[in-house]
Amino acid sequence: MKSSENFFEKCYKVARKIPYGKVTSYGAIATYLGAARSARMVGWAMNNCHNQAEEVPAHRVVNRKGILTGKHHFDGTNLMQQLLESEGIVIVDNQIQNLGTVFWNPSEAL
Repeated sequence: MKSSENFFEKCYKVARKIPYGKVTSYGAIATYLGAARSARMVGWAMNNCHNQAEEVPAHRVVNRKGILTGKHHFDGTNLMQQLLESEGIVIVDNQIQNLGTVFWNPSEAL
């Protein structure tokens, strides 16, 4: 990663690498970026990504338990869940089912 990139840009770069049909957590991105205690900052980055020139798949970033904590930042009633379900991810009561099978860890994958 270029040192001139700010933290949000680094978050977006990682998020863009999350494969279709997979999710990661705010904390996993923070840990990968060397800022393990900055999961909330990653959340702020995802909340702010709507103005990026290149799309950021923020719907693929959830909390460590697989709960769709950022869903209220998406337009539409249930857009985050709909986007994930369209990728084959099963969600019950705002929580991803079988999180271990769809979880993508940037520290292992990149």
